[in-house]
Amino acid sequence: MVEAAGGAARAYPVDLSDVDAIDETIVRADAEQGSLAALVNNAAVFPAGPFVEISTSEYDAVMAVNQRAYFFAAQSAARIMAVNGGGAIVNMGSITQHGGWSNLATYVVTKGAAATLTRALATELGPENIRVNCVAPGAFPTRAEKVHEDQEAYSQRIIDSQALKRRGTVEELSAVVSFLLGPDASFITGQTLNVDGGWIMA
Repeated sequence: MVEAAGGAARAYPVDLSDVDAIDETIVRADAEQGSLAALVNNAAVFPAGPFVEISTSEYDAVMAVNQRAYFFAAQSAARIMAVNGGGAIVNMGSITQHGGWSNLATYVVTKGAAATLTRALATELGPENIRVNCVAPGAFPTRAEKVHEDQEAYSQRIIDSQALKRRGTVEELSAVVSFLLGPDASFITGQTLNVDGGWIMA
């Protein structure tokens, strides 16, 4: 899609549970593509199950991708951005950090961490002209929703919870991320923006 619009794009597969691989990939991307200016931490795993049954190995696996990878990807990018004169980082959180969601304890913990990491990094990296913000989506229709047996009932529960009575689109979500990375958001940092159709407000 990027190339069809006249741009250049390249994928760099990386195991986000491997901190060294994260750093090597970001350094490589900067060297090959030139002047790294933006990072979006957007990966997540979300095994569901009762809190009392979560094993140490499951906890560590979720933390590795959802929290530790965010931390060290931002660290690698910030080192390069500081040399390049600045940049912008967006951490993907979730509205689950605001409410009580059952059977998703590890996921909710990591999404709360995304918001607090955002504020810490915004404060520390601001002098380097690096902005850091967090986007907290509601429920968007993606392949992940296939885990729900009754898709229609699930979708209706979401709409009933929102102020806007329709499902959001991934294009609407990506537009917010693009805004926070771009020049129109040049004086915005340390913020968590809920993109949820008014779910949490409602």
